[in-house]
Amino acid sequence: MNKYIFVTGGVCSSLGKGIAASSLGALLECRGFNIRMIKCDPYINVDAGTMSPYQHGEVYVTDDGAETDLDLGNYARFTSSPLSRANSITTGQVYDAVIRKEREGRYLGRTVQVIPHITDEIKGRILAVGKEPDVDVVIVEIGGTVGDIESIPFLEAARQLIHEMGRTNALSVHLTLLPEVAGGELKTKPTQHSVKAMQEQGIQPDVLICRAPVMLDEATRRKIALFTNVETEAVFTSYDVNTTIYEIPLVFYEQKVDQVILKKLNVESRHADLSAWRTMMDRFNARKGSVRIGIVGKYMDLHDAYKSVYEALFHAGLANETAVELVKIDSSRLEGDADPDQILGKDLSGGPLDGILVPGGFGQRGINGMVKAAQWARTHKVPYFGICLGMQIMVIEWGRNVLGWADADSTEFNQETKHPVVSLLEEQIDVKNYGGTMRLGRSETVAVEGSKLLAAYGEAHIFERHRHRYEFANVYRKEMVESGLKLGGFTPDGSLVECVEWPDHVWGVGVQFHPEFTSKPIKPQPLFKDFVAAAKQYKKARK
Repeated sequence: MNKYIFVTGGVCSSLGKGIAASSLGALLECRGFNIRMIKCDPYINVDAGTMSPYQHGEVYVTDDGAETDLDLGNYARFTSSPLSRANSITTGQVYDAVIRKEREGRYLGRTVQVIPHITDEIKGRILAVGKEPDVDVVIVEIGGTVGDIESIPFLEAARQLIHEMGRTNALSVHLTLLPEVAGGELKTKPTQHSVKAMQEQGIQPDVLICRAPVMLDEATRRKIALFTNVETEAVFTSYDVNTTIYEIPLVFYEQKVDQVILKKLNVESRHADLSAWRTMMDRFNARKGSVRIGIVGKYMDLHDAYKSVYEALFHAGLANETAVELVKIDSSRLEGDADPDQILGKDLSGGPLDGILVPGGFGQRGINGMVKAAQWARTHKVPYFGICLGMQIMVIEWGRNVLGWADADSTEFNQETKHPVVSLLEEQIDVKNYGGTMRLGRSETVAVEGSKLLAAYGEAHIFERHRHRYEFANVYRKEMVESGLKLGGFTPDGSLVECVEWPDHVWGVGVQFHPEFTSKPIKPQPLFKDFVAAAKQYKKARK
């Protein structure tokens, strides 16, 4: 029988359940186990695709095009577990499926209730992931905080599965908070109440991970164990590290978190090979100097809105043995009469930028500011990286300032423009059956000989994920190329442009896909790696 680990959280949100679950997954993989990760989200949205980034952070896209919670991004960065729409379960999905079955008469006229129908749907989705070939352990993170009304069906499903499978096949890992009060004293009472709330749901936690500013001493661990019916050896600390979240697997390993869990699951422990994680930390500690990357985007008030982009830049910094300082610039600041030379150059308190990145986004706000940022980077020969919308901005800027089409734009922002250099798929020449629907998920890009795209990946056939509706307009391909813009990559049939590059520039690259989704700390994404390398070289040359 496969083993199941249910990860829950208490006291308050944002304790780091996703990081804890991902770190545990990383440790089990280091011991040779094949794992799968599942996120159960209590929100009623069917998926995260229609949510504002300010509501729930970025939308993480899987290979099969599922628009999911950003926690799946943590799973991807910490583990090798394949991710698809099956790994994201929401209340909206569950109720939608149950209601459709009821409308189809599949419940044979019975009254449809939360128990058993909703919980059975949840259990079925969780068990389906565990039935995949070669799966050893399934780690299920239940979103929200114990006590939230929205989480109750998921907790009940977990309780039933633990009861049905037995505690050697399914166990509960509960993450709680130990706040520090005046005088530096850690208070255990919130953890006691959190475990009591779990017990009221019928779940006795097997393992406690206590979020605290410092490592718990033995006396505190014993006190927590006495009040919660958890063995002292199963009370661990997720303390504040002063390095990076990617040290957490090593922190857990030193406390033997994975060994205790495997013992409780009656699984024979295997040798743990953590060499890749230790090498990564060696690179972190070996970093010298820093580069300043300006992120010119729309959603700058919430860090998680561009979570994968920021993490990919950090990974690229590790590969280049340099720290990456993020300079967040709301593109709206560059609009109107604003002087980009002042905002992007002279007035930056921390010094000049070594690179500019324009990430993805939707909607018209701040677009002209992004165009100004791209023009500034192109004319000042500053390394520039455009992702999805950021590539389209390069095309619009080239049309306006090189080809002289003052109204060049995307039909997403201006349907009346006479030069729609970016447009819906259905308006493209020789493109059939796409309609105006969003292009989602993993697809192939073929890099052109001599392109920076090919230089980054080292191979012509590239597979990355998309999330967009609008494309480079093929009707303007001839003028763009003849005026000097380089097209660095296409779809395999050559019908759609996937990459544009500036000529005679240190590093000006835009891609239609989202490379940030495949970056890992132990395997940095190639384009981000080369972008940060170019920024590092640019800084050196400027000095």
